[in-house]
Amino acid sequence: MYVQGFVIPVPEEKKEAYRELAEWFDNAMIERGALQIVEGWEDKVEDGKRTDFRRAVAIEPGEKVVFSWMIWPDKATAEAAHEAIHEDERFKAMTEFPFDGRRMIFGDFDPIVAVGKGFQ
Repeated sequence: MYVQGFVIPVPEEKKEAYRELAEWFDNAMIERGALQIVEGWEDKVEDGKRTDFRRAVAIEPGEKVVFSWMIWPDKATAEAAHEAIHEDERFKAMTEFPFDGRRMIFGDFDPIVAVGKGFQ
């Protein structure tokens, strides 16, 4: 198993546009081998004393935090999928995104603990 995680600031008024983009992108990644993808819209994100999700993405007034993760069978599948999506004509045609990608944070992770149904 391999996990990729993202934290993205999205203007509240662009929630539906983000949801539509995420639905397309996430389904494209499932087609390319992702096992599970979750997109979470901020519900309760508290300010921390030293750092927090808001500071991590330099949140601006009127924005919400999106927390997302993708579960892959392995790193090779994840890397191949990301390479392939950049060759997709629909992806290439995108000129505008409903968020500021410069403030998106992301990372790839090797799980050290995975509990619950469906994990091996």
